[in-house]
Amino acid sequence: MKRQKRDRFQRAYVHGYKAGVSGRSRDDCPSQDINLREYWMSGWREGRGDQWDGMTGISGIHKNPLVMA
Repeated sequence: MKRQKRDRFQRAYVHGYKAGVSGRSRDDCPSQDINLREYWMSGWREGRGDQWDGMTGISGIHKNPLVMA
């Protein structure tokens, strides 16, 4: 069974969100492409906000279901 290719921008957002929730620095963005970096940073900002609000671990699963995919 072939796996469907995921959207690059959605993947960048999810990876940025995971980095933000885990408390990593925004300087850890792996992409130099301006568009991918923008999505990564957007996810990072939301992840950091959720970390500050205490939505880490189990309490944050309902917040962003794309992260669990």
